[in-house]
Amino acid sequence: MTKNVKRGSRQPDLFPRAKTAVIPLSELHPMVVLTDALDWTEMEVRAEKIRGMKLKNAAGRPPRLRALLGALTVMAVRRLPYREVEEQIRYYAPARYLCGLTETDWTPDFTTIQDFSQLLGEDGVKLINEYVVELAVELGLADPRLAVADTTAQEAAIPHPTEVGLLSGFLRSVGAAAKTAGRAFKGFLSKVSSKLKSAKKMVRAHRLFAKTGAARRRVLVQLTQAVERLNGKLGEAVSKAEATAGKLRGHGLAAQQKLAELHGTMSKLLPQIRHWIKTGYVAAGKIINLHIPELYSIVRGKAGKSVEFGLSWGITRLRGGFILATMGSNRSDVQDTKFAVQAVRDLAAQFGKAPRSYAYDRGGFSQENIEALRGLGVRQVGLAPRGKAKWEVKGKVRDELIRERAQVEGTIGTIKGQQYGFNRPAARSAAMMGVCGQRAALGANLAKLVRGLGNAARVATAG
Repeated sequence: MTKNVKRGSRQPDLFPRAKTAVIPLSELHPMVVLTDALDWTEMEVRAEKIRGMKLKNAAGRPPRLRALLGALTVMAVRRLPYREVEEQIRYYAPARYLCGLTETDWTPDFTTIQDFSQLLGEDGVKLINEYVVELAVELGLADPRLAVADTTAQEAAIPHPTEVGLLSGFLRSVGAAAKTAGRAFKGFLSKVSSKLKSAKKMVRAHRLFAKTGAARRRVLVQLTQAVERLNGKLGEAVSKAEATAGKLRGHGLAAQQKLAELHGTMSKLLPQIRHWIKTGYVAAGKIINLHIPELYSIVRGKAGKSVEFGLSWGITRLRGGFILATMGSNRSDVQDTKFAVQAVRDLAAQFGKAPRSYAYDRGGFSQENIEALRGLGVRQVGLAPRGKAKWEVKGKVRDELIRERAQVEGTIGTIKGQQYGFNRPAARSAAMMGVCGQRAALGANLAKLVRGLGNAARVATAG
């Protein structure tokens, strides 16, 4: 028989063990290096600028911007969810030092951090990232006189879009949200419950029993008609509920807003599905997700992944490896033919003048773009030529631009990795996908800043 052995020390302490640990921080710890290198006053000024643009008034308790900006930095360099960020700041000494909280026991909770991230938005995090790049240029770690750019896709964490999948998701979401959206929708749910069950049976029949293309098409037509009738009834319920919207609070109000959004999205999606059934072609601007209708398909032409679903981004890389990111709110905002010039305009606006040397792949090549870049002040235009066209640069300059251009692909792969989480972020809106994308670029820049400062310190010590 095994005897239970008491774990730990059986000798009691003379005095209770202290729960407050005293830990000296190494000056070489990355978070300590970042804390001492960044100008937090400048970051607070930029954050306050965004807050002033988005808040209606200055009522309420002023936020602790220094600590919240530190929390944003922790999320960028560690890629942690909000609850784990709160725990890191509460118990991890370097993270507390990064947030400026070593002299207090206060810690921002995860809801405060999430609200701050949502308030900053993509444009706010972009301002912070631009400051980090400007600091790298000031310290000599980045050189804006040479830049390269490219476009990429930020994939969303959504299932592969199909007509039946979208219709099935609508049925599930309406059934779940209507239960908590107030009396008007409870009445709607009681009236259409049998129709909901019938439509769900059609989904099951399409997936399990329709074995031929004709059978699947027939079931899809019936399902589309059933969802169209349900969406009409939902529109009537939404109109009736608008009069009582002021009486709802919390989850009820959120559910009612969700149902109104679903009705509007499905009203746009149903004609697109009918167009596909009639012609066999996908309609222009096809909605690919009910909950994030701003997403779109991006044709990449890659082996094994010809189409990606999400948002388009433009990535600009300075010599030294620091990057600037630009999100496209629609598919036409960030295209190779446009972004090849837009990236230089953005650099000129930020640093006062265009880069001396600039490279882009053949997607941005055209005589119009070459002339536009020269007009902006680019002396060495390294747009990779198409067909039998010739390079605008030669010799060592061309080799250097080709070499720098190749490195932007590795940089994009870095921010798409697990460490920074640019791809498939845990976001439920296009706005928060933008925050996650800019935060990934910020994390990569902060890591490179720490490495650059560490190398400079070692060189200074050796000298």
